[in-house]
Order: sequence, then C-alpha cells, then structure tokens
Amino acid sequence: MPLPTITVLGQTPLLARDLPAALSGRCRVDAFASLDALRDHLRSAKPAAIVLDFSTTTGGGHGEDRFLEALRERFPALPVVMLTDAECPEPLERRAACGRIVHLRGPADADAVAEALSRELPSDEPRGGFTPPAMARDERLESGTILRGITRQFETHSLQLKRMLADLEIAARHDVTILLIGETGSGKTFLSKLIHEVSPRRDEPFLHVACGALPNELIESELFGHVKGAFTSAHADKQGKFLVAGKGTVLLDEIDVLGTEQQVKLLRVIETGEFEAVGSNETVQSRARLVVASNLDLQPLVEQGRFRPDLYYRLNMLKFEIPPLRARKADIQPLARKFIRQLAEKHRVEITQVFDEMYDALLSYPWPGNVRELENVIQRAVIYSRDGVLSAKELPEHVVAGIAGPVNDPTVQLSGRRVDPASLGAQIALTEREIIEQALFKNSFSKTRTARELGISRVTLYNKLKKYGMK
Repeated sequence: MPLPTITVLGQTPLLARDLPAALSGRCRVDAFASLDALRDHLRSAKPAAIVLDFSTTTGGGHGEDRFLEALRERFPALPVVMLTDAECPEPLERRAACGRIVHLRGPADADAVAEALSRELPSDEPRGGFTPPAMARDERLESGTILRGITRQFETHSLQLKRMLADLEIAARHDVTILLIGETGSGKTFLSKLIHEVSPRRDEPFLHVACGALPNELIESELFGHVKGAFTSAHADKQGKFLVAGKGTVLLDEIDVLGTEQQVKLLRVIETGEFEAVGSNETVQSRARLVVASNLDLQPLVEQGRFRPDLYYRLNMLKFEIPPLRARKADIQPLARKFIRQLAEKHRVEITQVFDEMYDALLSYPWPGNVRELENVIQRAVIYSRDGVLSAKELPEHVVAGIAGPVNDPTVQLSGRRVDPASLGAQIALTEREIIEQALFKNSFSKTRTARELGISRVTLYNKLKKYGMK
C-alpha cells in the first residue's frame, strides 16, 4: 500500500527535510515554496493532510486567508496544520478559530507538526505521548482537542469540553469579561492563563487575585489600591491590581466571596472601566481585561441574596463551566500519562512499565480534588515506584478503595467503589492522615479553611502535618 502524502508549504527547507523523520517514515512529504506552486499542485493532487507555514505573510494575511477558504471549500475534511508567528494576523487567527485548523505558533518545529499530524491522521500505530515499552493496555485514543498558548496547552478527549474549548478560544480573542465555573482543582487558573496567552494581550502582565485568601477589608485595597492615610496601616500610596495590570489580564478567583459593596464597584469596572482608589476621589480608568472564577455556581447565591443579580447577569453572558474530572473520564488516562512523563523527568525517576490495574484504579476513583488531586497522586506514585514499575501498589489506599471525601459543592454526591466499613482495609484507608489530605485537597491547600472544616485549630493542624510528614 503506498504511503499517504503530506503536502507542505514551507518557507524554510528545514521543515520539509525533517518532517519525514519526525513522522517515522509513515508518510511521504511533498514540499512547495510558494502558494502559486501549491495551488497548481492541488488541482490534481489529493493529499492526506496539508501543512502551511505562514510564519511570514503579506498584506496582513488576507491572501493566505482566501487560500484557506478556497482550500476548505474543495477539501472540507482535509486535516490542516497552520504555522504562524506568535503574533498571528487577525484574519488567520479568526480562520483558525472557526475553520477546524490545528494552529501552531512560533518557529516551525517538525516534531510539533508531526505530533499534530499523528492526532489528525488515521494510524494503526499508538499515537504520540508517553508509551512505556511493556504496557499491557492498548493506549490508542480518540483524537483530542488542544488549545495552545505560548507556555501551556489544554488537551481534552471529552466531547463536552471540546465544545467548550472551541467557544472559549473565540471569546479569548475578544475584549470581553469571561466567567469560569468549576470545582476546586478542575483547572480554572490554568485555563485563565491560557485565555491570556491566546488573546491579543499575551505580551502584557497576567495577575492572579485569590479573593478567598484576602481578609474582607483588604480586598478593595488589593483590587483598586489606596492612598496614604486611607486606613490605619496605609502608610503610603499603593496601586491596585487593576492599575498594575496595565493592558494585561486580571484573574479574580473565588469571586463569590466578594461583599455587596465590592460587587457594585466591580460591576462599574466591568461596564465602564472606572474606579477610585480607597480614600481617593480621583477616578481612574482600568485598561485590563477581566477573567473571573468561582468554584460555586452563582445563581443559587443570587437567590440567597448573597450575589447581586445585575453583576450575575453581566457575567453570565460568557460563562464557561469546566466539568469535574469524574465527568470526563476520557481525560483521566491521558492526563495520568502526561503527569507520569513530567514528574518522572522532574524527580529523575525512570518509568518503564505501567500496569492496567493502576489505570483501572484511577478510572474508578471519583476525584473530588479533580486534576490537581490526580497530579498529586501521580507524583506520589512516581516517587514510590520500584524498578521503574507503576502499579496500584504505588497509589494511596483511599484511591484504590474508591473512598473519596466531599467536594466543595455540598449538593454533589460522589459515586465510587466502597468497602465494608468493618473491614481492616477501610479502617486503614480512613486514617487521620488521609482525612487531612482530603480536606486539604478540597480547600485548595488553605490551612485556615482546612482547620476550620476539621474543627481543629491551626496549631493542631500544623502539628498533625508535622507528625505525618506532610508539607
């Protein structure tokens, strides 16, 4: 059977030269140096995929955009990988967001292109990623959707999250306030930084304000700044995050903790960009873009009178709900493999084999701490691995037993494997250390909130953390 052909428009010969090796000889590569030559070729050829290096464009990218439009009309299902500079022309940015195009930014990289093609092309070989030689499970997966930024990327195999990512990427490119709703550890902060990186503000600052970690009386000062003498400890003028961010992005995390007065001021910033520093009468204009996040749905808070309806309806126009990890099981194994690879490299541990039983345990556990908890569990497993092997023995006992603590939303009831409470295994799993671990996961590792939930003092919690060697 003849090899499939990849057609490449390459402004640098290195890409066409290195791509066959990066694809392990699975495809033949036809390279063209100009759009005119490529157009002539495509009149008779039917490639398996096409790679377009648009790192340099003319006329603001409009000619390249017209070519992409014509290409999609003739080949509606053709996999297309587009390479652009980090500062992509707006027409190509829009085309990539709406035209089912894999968009890679930065210098042309044959390995990155090969990885993208391996997800788009049908193959009988396992696709890229972490594939130790002795794995018993067939790890071929359905192609995932990837949202790429400058320093990070978000990949999902969940149909629900694929649709959300497509909408989120479009919203990220516009100057609008975005609301992210998701449980603790589901990836709100990660996605917020990714929104910043795919937006036109990517070269400006990104500032994260954890509202829940600030005392009520200091939140306004942190956001809006204050003038000297505004309150007892205001010994000098201070600029707030809205001013310091300039034209960048401000993430307001745990927005549900804001008081009514603070919500009024925030609504004014969203609608007009105007605010006054605490203790000042001078109106200042914010140029920053806002991303707000909460681990609770805001509508019940409106019904309880804890959140202003006008602010809620203003934010709810662009609301994105991040499903918990237990609701997107298709992502658990790819995430686990990614964390194994990253953490093995970080801790200089060689992993050569991962048994099915470990993945089975991960898939059966309901993950109240979501992606953050999964990463910590994998880190523990990698550290305790023996002879380069990972199995269920390296997992915490409560994960293997399927016993999970509560999530941050009290209305959610987790389902997972349960064991007889009278059995020795259950008694071991429900040790004090693991109860504390679950409480820490739930409360984003805030020792104050963890101690409050457990009904103990911070001093007692610190002593127990020291006792069990928990950092």
